[in-house]
Amino acid sequence: MSTYLITGANRGIGLELVSQLKARGDDVIATCRSSSSELDSISVRVEDGIDITSGDSVIKLREKLNGKKIDVLIQNAGIAEFNSLSNLDPVSIMHQFEVNALSPLCFVKTLLNNLRSSSKIALITSRMGSIEDNTSGGSYGYRMSKVALCMAGKSLSVDLKSKNIPVAILHPGLVSTRMTGFTSSGIEPQESVQGLIQRIDELTIETTGTFWHANGEILPW
Repeated sequence: MSTYLITGANRGIGLELVSQLKARGDDVIATCRSSSSELDSISVRVEDGIDITSGDSVIKLREKLNGKKIDVLIQNAGIAEFNSLSNLDPVSIMHQFEVNALSPLCFVKTLLNNLRSSSKIALITSRMGSIEDNTSGGSYGYRMSKVALCMAGKSLSVDLKSKNIPVAILHPGLVSTRMTGFTSSGIEPQESVQGLIQRIDELTIETTGTFWHANGEILPW
């Protein structure tokens, strides 16, 4: 049994990660700003009131963990706000950078002492963070913040290699969740999370820093 810590665990992909990992017998610590009835119905440790953009909040979480070792840290929390060229909103763009890129990096740094050699880190990003794959433009804040998260993940994979802590940079697919407006073009969270868990299970120090689609495809930078 491994111990997983998942951020943004109260709904969507995070909630499904909690559900599937618990179902297969893993120990799960679910963190979120506000819990949900769905999360509360799963018998896992829930730490709510945790805002990844607040250093004090993350330090509080570290103190609550009281040195508990984490085998897999899944940084899932994130936001999506639409910014077109004709309707740029610098405040929105900066907020997305803070939530989607800077805060996940700081979160990992704060909890590094809770990881051990052979622990794993998974960053849930998006193929919209791929420069080469961008053929539709727009979504400036989201795209730019996810590029930054991918770069943070790549640097972490280099810096943590000597500690034998591999890092996966993962695109969940287009998933039908509240974040995507429950798009009819998306896959269900169950399918996405099955793929994400498989990628994390297969992650090794030799494959650290790889940018994967949940389905196993290696994505271009």
